[in-house]
Amino acid sequence: MKYYPVFMDIKNKHCLVVGGGNVGMRKAATLEKCNAKVKVISKQFSDEFDNLQTESIEFKKKDYEKKDLKGMFFVFAATDNSDLNQKIKDDAERLNILCNMADAPDKSDFILPSIVDRGDLILAVSTCGSSPAMAKRIKQELEHSFGPEYAQFLTLMGNIRKKLLLSSHPPDDNKQIFHTLIDKGILRLIKANDEKAIDSILCDILGNNYSYKNLVSKDFISWRRDK
Repeated sequence: MKYYPVFMDIKNKHCLVVGGGNVGMRKAATLEKCNAKVKVISKQFSDEFDNLQTESIEFKKKDYEKKDLKGMFFVFAATDNSDLNQKIKDDAERLNILCNMADAPDKSDFILPSIVDRGDLILAVSTCGSSPAMAKRIKQELEHSFGPEYAQFLTLMGNIRKKLLLSSHPPDDNKQIFHTLIDKGILRLIKANDEKAIDSILCDILGNNYSYKNLVSKDFISWRRDK
């Protein structure tokens, strides 16, 4: 196995993207989605950057300097200048900072997989650079097989788990509850938008205090994060 697969929490980690084109925009957007503290440096920025939530991304319209690496967790060299990208990589290596080079993945400290994002379900596909086209094809197949209902299902299951833990249910009982919920076909019912049937199952297994609408509401999710 060429690469070590890992899912990493980069919330509040400082990450630098050097490059204001489409590639840099995609890197910045993904980092922002993971709640990293993102800084993007470039002399010019493409129009695509207008679509990003700029309040959570720091933009610096300037040339790259080695001092820009100070305090960074990840660095992405995403310019259209291969020599500059290599310089960024060399500078990062001297500072023991992991760097990804958009134009030279084989020289990077890490590569980025193709991603299928379904909320708490993240499917990552990589061919280790051997065939990006095949990685894209597999991603498309996974997107078809794992629809948006998985995000709702995992939100539901996660919030049920949180509520059960607060009510001091025995862990072994919880395991059986979750297996039963899966076996009852709630995922299929979410896809069919059959909220009534879902509520009936939740009531039978967990009681009247559990309803699909409340458990996946934004208010419940906000409450869960505050706990």
